[in-house]
Amino acid sequence: MNKHLNKWVYPLIVPIILIIIWTIAAKLVDNPSILPPVSDIVYHFTHAMDNFIGLGSLPRNIGFSLVRVLLGYSLGALIAIPLGLLMGYFRTMNSLFESFINLFKPVPPLAWQPLILGWFGVSSLATIFGLTYGKSFVLWDNYKISMIFLIAMGSFFPVVGNVMFGVKNVRKTLIESAKVLGASNKDIFFQVLLPSASPTILNGLRMGLATAWGCLVGAEMLPGSVSGVGYLITHAYELARIDLVITGIICIGVVGALLDGIFKFISQRYFSWESKVR
Repeated sequence: MNKHLNKWVYPLIVPIILIIIWTIAAKLVDNPSILPPVSDIVYHFTHAMDNFIGLGSLPRNIGFSLVRVLLGYSLGALIAIPLGLLMGYFRTMNSLFESFINLFKPVPPLAWQPLILGWFGVSSLATIFGLTYGKSFVLWDNYKISMIFLIAMGSFFPVVGNVMFGVKNVRKTLIESAKVLGASNKDIFFQVLLPSASPTILNGLRMGLATAWGCLVGAEMLPGSVSGVGYLITHAYELARIDLVITGIICIGVVGALLDGIFKFISQRYFSWESKVR
């Protein structure tokens, strides 16, 4: 009984309380431009395929945002994972890069906006592929290099930090035992370090994805954006459509929670042993 309460009932208590407070506050304020009623938000989700303020349906905008985030996140992770592994295992690599990374780690990703825009302008994947104007160009032109790079910057630092931490904190006895048994550096790296550090690496990937998804609104505020949940939020705000702003925020929260749930499932399914060996 307690298990079912913890899994299904307790998680619903806070959202229900929030909806009740929201409903009461909306009636007291009585101004949809400040706080729209819950029914307006529900209406948008039940009519998700409608054309919202000329920007298309909710699934369409979520799709564009999701692809942007995954492209940027993949780019950041592909650089961060090998660099973090090398920094965690080789002292020389750590000495070369740690101070440099720590210098830029505190800088918020959104602070890079002007610089990134100056570097890449409004060029897109369509520009890189050399596409001529047409349906393919219109599709790929939605994925601006500046947006992808900004999201990659946001995801890079959490991933590289956790990967490095995971490798550094592998128990020395495991490494020494492998050396005594005649393991090569390659064997130690792939058979000892990677498996032992995998839970921390996964946690870094999880944090990196959360940060990448959090950078979405800032990325879609850059010039050239005409789609995505982040752009829907900013454009709706300019039109005083707070109902659509809240709808977009909920979309970002729900999709982000689903993506985080994937990592949580992988962690529980394949790395449940970690809590047992502490």
